Amino acid sequence: MKLEKAQKPTFYFIGVTTQQSSIMKLFPLWAEELGLDAVIKGIDIPIHADKEVYQQVTRFLKEDKLSLGALVTTHKIDIYEAASEYFDYLDPYAVNFHELSCISKKDGKYRGFAKDPITSGLSLEAFIPVHFWKEHQGEVFIMGAGGSAIAIAAYLLNPENKANVPSKIYVSNRSQPRLDSMRVIINKINPNANIEYLLAETAEDNDQILAKLVDHSLVVNATGLGKDRPGSPLSDHCEFPKDSYVWELNYRGDLLFMHQANEQRNNKNLHVEDGWIYFIHGWSQVIAEVFQVSLDEEKFSRLVQIANSLRN
Repeated sequence: MKLEKAQKPTFYFIGVTTQQSSIMKLFPLWAEELGLDAVIKGIDIPIHADKEVYQQVTRFLKEDKLSLGALVTTHKIDIYEAASEYFDYLDPYAVNFHELSCISKKDGKYRGFAKDPITSGLSLEAFIPVHFWKEHQGEVFIMGAGGSAIAIAAYLLNPENKANVPSKIYVSNRSQPRLDSMRVIINKINPNANIEYLLAETAEDNDQILAKLVDHSLVVNATGLGKDRPGSPLSDHCEFPKDSYVWELNYRGDLLFMHQANEQRNNKNLHVEDGWIYFIHGWSQVIAEVFQVSLDEEKFSRLVQIANSLRN
């Protein structure tokens, strides 16, 4: 990791393998469309790095005049836990969820946001039918207990949804501390939620949880496996529930989880979604915050068209 003083207005992507992301080619096109005078630069940090690394990055962005802000993936919880004290303002989602996905500057203040609760909801609304949970009483299985998993569970269990919530949510993770942290956060949002947190150290453990699901459910890969690290949280012997939705949060990498679902798509009548729309919502929300851009429906549709043309 090499941090150099910006020579022109710079927007950063803090991740693990940033140069492989489509945003590196997409941002200049979006910047032209939105009239933004800025370049994008990646900062690669190993997964679960020492807190001093996150503090170093946070201080650099705060102190460097032409460094305008950043989008954070993978490290959202780690950077909050290590460096939240450096911020002049943290939005309520960041405070409640203990994560940071967006860093910006406004009116001389260094600001941190958790945008995942917004972007995960927008993404789910793009492919899950409006009254799906109320009509089918399906369940949800989220593999992973990081920032994206917390945001998805929080959106699905929002008390404002009333009867339109999953009948049960299972969350699995390879380590217990993240499950414990997620439990505390979700209890604040909906203390009456029917949610079970399960330690799953192997793919076979996740297979067993998957087998419990009723039909008309949602299965989510929020582990990061298949993007920054190869593989899937499930084994090739897994069995998806019928008439269900399968959401691979990644859009690049080996996407093994998505391939496993696609193999059962016809027999199980599955709707398989990758992370592309999540990617678009995630980046557009952060760009709007950092550059103080208002994204109406027309502008967002234009950004989607540009992104899709690049992908195709």
